[in-house]
Amino acid sequence: MAAIKTEQQYDVAIERIEELLRVVGNETPSFDKNFIELDFLSDLVADYEAVHYQVRMPTLPELIKSGMNELKINQEKLAEMLNITSANLSNIMRGKKFPSFRVARKLHKTLKIDGNLILG
Repeated sequence: MAAIKTEQQYDVAIERIEELLRVVGNETPSFDKNFIELDFLSDLVADYEAVHYQVRMPTLPELIKSGMNELKINQEKLAEMLNITSANLSNIMRGKKFPSFRVARKLHKTLKIDGNLILG
């Protein structure tokens, strides 16, 4: 098999990987046939997943909503905590406006959002 081409092949490969993980451990030599098969299948699965199961980074509005849910606060309360107007926060939440550096810093401290994700 040169590549996994279908979801059915992917499912079978995952099932086989789970079986191999029961017999291959850290002490298994790299020349062991099960180790080689596991390594090979893992690469094939990773290649398939890179094409069919791409994970995208969450948007800033999604991160803010998640942080608000965690703190159990609404937009009005967050705007108050950030010392900005509700309209300003609403524009940030809709992706129509980027937060100023001051607001980005407060978002980082208040909602524990990674600064790199806030600033892009």
